[in-house]
Amino acid sequence: MAAFALNQQLLCFSNSHSRTTTKPCSAWLLSSKTSVFSIPRKKGRFSLTSCNSQSSSEANTQTAESCVNLGLSLFSKGRVKDALVQFETALDLDPTPREAQAALYNKACCHAYLREGKKAADCLRTALREYNLKFGTVLNDPDLASFRALPEFKELQEEARLGGEDIGYGFRRDLKLISEVQAPFRGVRRFFYVAFSAAAGISLLFTIPRLFLAIKGGGDAPDLWETAGNAATNIGGIIVLVALFLWDNKKEEEQLAQITRDETLSRLPLRLSTNRVVELVQLRDTVRPVILAGKKDTVSLAMQKAERFRTELLRRGVLLVPVIWGESRAPDVEKKGFGARQKAAASLPSIGEDFEKRTQSVIAKSKLKAEIRFRAEVVSPAEWERWIRDQQKSEGVTPGEDVYVILRLDGRVRRSGKGMPDWPQIVNELPPMEAFLSKLER
Repeated sequence: MAAFALNQQLLCFSNSHSRTTTKPCSAWLLSSKTSVFSIPRKKGRFSLTSCNSQSSSEANTQTAESCVNLGLSLFSKGRVKDALVQFETALDLDPTPREAQAALYNKACCHAYLREGKKAADCLRTALREYNLKFGTVLNDPDLASFRALPEFKELQEEARLGGEDIGYGFRRDLKLISEVQAPFRGVRRFFYVAFSAAAGISLLFTIPRLFLAIKGGGDAPDLWETAGNAATNIGGIIVLVALFLWDNKKEEEQLAQITRDETLSRLPLRLSTNRVVELVQLRDTVRPVILAGKKDTVSLAMQKAERFRTELLRRGVLLVPVIWGESRAPDVEKKGFGARQKAAASLPSIGEDFEKRTQSVIAKSKLKAEIRFRAEVVSPAEWERWIRDQQKSEGVTPGEDVYVILRLDGRVRRSGKGMPDWPQIVNELPPMEAFLSKLER
């Protein structure tokens, strides 16, 4: 099979003799051969099944697709270096854009498995720039969990946020759409900044000659002080408007950086008390996670103090997430390679979906609520530590200090602070889950 990630999913090419499994998906043809994509609604894998028959001689012909198929087969057997050779060979066999994306993405996953962060970043950068890979896939794929804990990923993420020819503008465009929703009048303000600056500039062009005439004097010369006042007003207006424009741009970049951190946070994995692994985004509207990051003794003491207010904190949907500095370990997801990802809990479907799917989704949501207890364990601690350190830098806190972060029901950061939280204050601050203010927070 050949695989590539697209919109949080991995595309897998299967051989012609495999059987197509029916899934709730949409389908379309990829090429002149009869090929069907099966697209799950939620996180999962794309499956491409080629239904054309081939002769034995054609089967022995080496193609980009067959190389990627063989590479995945080798990877599933633990032969990562041999799989890497096959993916590199596929790139030399004049692959189609989809096959090239698959080969590059799987090649990056192999490099990530081998802890070759720079090579993995180069492959992903090429796939993002030339083959329309979505950066959200890199954020969400569990096979790249080890890569996301490396400094090369942080560099790649920053490039994607800023946009450019080297990595494309797709991720930045998505961030800007979210930013416009959160700050809908920024575009209007910028328009008026530019319009008024242009008007002041045009007025200044007409005022400057009059100012020279006023300085020279004469019978027909305009009043010097009036003309100088007009020029000063125009110059001052331009300076103020340009400063406001630059300030708005700076605020937008800060907002895009915060949205990027929020998106990264939403994809961090947790292990619930039932040993079920979920992403933080799946707990939205259900709990208010409180992240406690620090030394083991400090976090343990804070957890013990929280037990005294357990009942009140549970009424407010608090879920404690302890993160101990220095206890990072290799993510368990590496062991499964390109295998099927653990099925995520379904979220509520849109209005247009049928009643049966609605019912199943509500049941899944109810089961998830039943599994949530007072505390959750972090999965991939290195990813959690990296996010917390980035958040500390953005707040002007020295990375590595003991901190806590309280999240809202919608997954955004409510507030954060140094040290450990004051639990009585949190009980007074947070409304109960059934309160009207909690409904507004969702």
